Amino acid sequence: MSDLLTYQTTQEYLDSLVPPREKELQEMEAYATKHDFPIIGPACGYYCYQLARMINAKSIFELGSGYGYSTAWFAKALEDNGGGVVHHTVWDEELSKSASRHLSALGFESLVRFHNDEAVETLRQTDGPFDIIFNDIDKQAYPASLPVIKGKLRNGGLLIIDNMLWSGRIFDKKDVSPATEGVREFTKQITTDTGWIVSLAPMRDGMIVACKK
Repeated sequence: MSDLLTYQTTQEYLDSLVPPREKELQEMEAYATKHDFPIIGPACGYYCYQLARMINAKSIFELGSGYGYSTAWFAKALEDNGGGVVHHTVWDEELSKSASRHLSALGFESLVRFHNDEAVETLRQTDGPFDIIFNDIDKQAYPASLPVIKGKLRNGGLLIIDNMLWSGRIFDKKDVSPATEGVREFTKQITTDTGWIVSLAPMRDGMIVACKK
């Protein structure tokens, strides 16, 4: 295999294939780079948009939404699908306010419902089923979230999970931190459950897409 095929060159190439984005999305990306804030990035964002368009999603629930970058991609898909609702969920009130500003600037405010609370419990209390559930909460909480997610996702719906390569820490046998073990356990749970069709795409930090049978 060529020495040119490295992680960095691959990720940069994937990002370069994403169509031009709105100025507000570019500013959100610039903020993340400057402040080292973890967003899913252009390639994964566009992938989420593509998946939502492919299944004509109308109802999406995000577990962990940050300042709205992934929400923006989902809302963009909903708008192109003819409408719907994406649930933005974070603990932090300032992140929620920041997301509201960005999404309003993009013209997506009517497509977003904001929740400033614990994500999994909010999902549990919100009427479903959903077409897509996006999971990006604290990694140690991943395993316990799966039964709730499965109960709220429609048959044929998609579960999208971020950070499933966890910057390579899952390959370090000495790393038994709660977060790393959470990613390992969640991966084992979902790939051994015959109720799911699962693939892991090595984009950015690894993104699992699972279809509920």
